[in-house]
Amino acid sequence: MYSGIVEEVGRIERAETTEHGWTIDIACHTVLEGTRIGDSIAVDGVCLTVVEHDPSSFTANIQPVTARLSSVGEKGRGALVNLERSVEVGGRLGGHYVQGHVDGMGQIVDKRSEEASVIVEISLPADLRRYVVERGFIAVDGASLTVMALKPDRFAVSLVHHTQEHTTLSRLPLGAQVNLEVDVIAKYAEQLVAPY
Repeated sequence: MYSGIVEEVGRIERAETTEHGWTIDIACHTVLEGTRIGDSIAVDGVCLTVVEHDPSSFTANIQPVTARLSSVGEKGRGALVNLERSVEVGGRLGGHYVQGHVDGMGQIVDKRSEEASVIVEISLPADLRRYVVERGFIAVDGASLTVMALKPDRFAVSLVHHTQEHTTLSRLPLGAQVNLEVDVIAKYAEQLVAPY
């Protein structure tokens, strides 16, 4: 479980197919503090298991289903990624409940400045629309963000200065693919009321 508060931007140093599937090495520092083999780290919002690490990087394997459902499998050497360690029980939850299970991908369709903020509009797959509400939460590449505007086929978020500086989102170009995770509580609520 994650909070959607990105701790660090890492850089993919290796991305290749090995006997364990698609394997990536990510250079980083902060998220390695206290990390052990078998721990989970969210990489652009995708929960990945640490299979190896040293003081300056970790290795994770990406399963075929993860590569199909997220943009992580498309990222190559040199790509920047948002990183977050899982939340410790009893720790602060600064964002919202994020599982690291990507529900779909969107595309950046507009980006503009508004005073110190950057407004980013992202396409929204039709099957996820019902889980997104204005002023509600959504995780974009693992970052917990508030939906500031909602249209039939897209939504907008406002990136404050801290988010611009400490995530990859403000650096992504128009057309870039981003991982989306909707609020898990909305999905559970839908399933619970469906029979009625």
